[in-house]
Amino acid sequence: MKTSVALTRIYGRQNGVALIMVLLAMALVVMLATGMTQKQSIRVFKAGHYLAQQQGHSIALGAEEFARRILIRDFEQDREDGLMVDSPDEFWAMYAAILPLDTNGVAEVQIDDLSGRINLNDLVSANGQLDTMTRDRLIRLFRALGITTVSVDALIDWIDADDQTISAYGAEDGQYLMAEQPYRAANQPFLSITELRLIEGMTEEIYVALRPHVIALPVSGIGINVNTATGPVLMSLHDEVTEAQAASILAQREEQRFENLQDFLALQEFAGMGLKAAGLSLQSRFFEVVSRITYDDRVVTMVSTVFRNPEGEVRTVHRDSGQKNRITKEPYSISEG
Repeated sequence: MKTSVALTRIYGRQNGVALIMVLLAMALVVMLATGMTQKQSIRVFKAGHYLAQQQGHSIALGAEEFARRILIRDFEQDREDGLMVDSPDEFWAMYAAILPLDTNGVAEVQIDDLSGRINLNDLVSANGQLDTMTRDRLIRLFRALGITTVSVDALIDWIDADDQTISAYGAEDGQYLMAEQPYRAANQPFLSITELRLIEGMTEEIYVALRPHVIALPVSGIGINVNTATGPVLMSLHDEVTEAQAASILAQREEQRFENLQDFLALQEFAGMGLKAAGLSLQSRFFEVVSRITYDDRVVTMVSTVFRNPEGEVRTVHRDSGQKNRITKEPYSISEG
């Protein structure tokens, strides 16, 4: 009898252990399944997000092509009219186009002129020669904007190929390598206007003030479009141009654009200055196409720099997907006409 009771207890304990092992195994299976489900959900989410981003990028490329065709049409119209002039009163420059999408979304497209700004890469020619006209214009621009802690010579040193400062106000590797996070001068043309943030003495406040008036273009010698130049850029054309005179020129341009450079140079505001047409233009070659695609609760942005050559052909030279809040012009839906 005692032996029978003992065996019963042993079997009971074994059954209990077996049950615990089964429960532990089931718990492990559940944990593994849950982990696999979570990982699968993450993979599905990532794949969906990637596909959505790719779709948005494709739509943005379509918006860029839309803008390209507008610029080509504008060139062809100017050629038919026999007046190759680009100005802020043209339709492409006034509005941001609103294009409805089949996916219950919308594409916003804005074209910004870049030729009314001073090209930083005009400072030094391809053969390493300093362009004194561009240097003088930038000095005047800095003065008009009240910039005193950054020297134009530091911009020249950033571009030129040597490691010698152009003057006591320049900056080369010696200064930049002493920074908290050391780096070297580029010693090549600016690839992006954002490189200004690296220049000796630059602050974010100065950068924000300077950005609307300068640009970094991949070619030099394009010239400033007097029809799209900002007030400070107009002040940079000569030492004697005051803020009031620049404002007067802008007011006259708003009433009637300049259709030849002689009319611009003959303005009363320039009387006695001997201002020349060198480095000035009536046409724009470079533009920014700003696209913002909104669909499926997602927003994709792209800023494309495009070049329109003298034959009217338009090609893209750079794309940037990191800029936000760039659509600033009055919206115009294509359904309105």
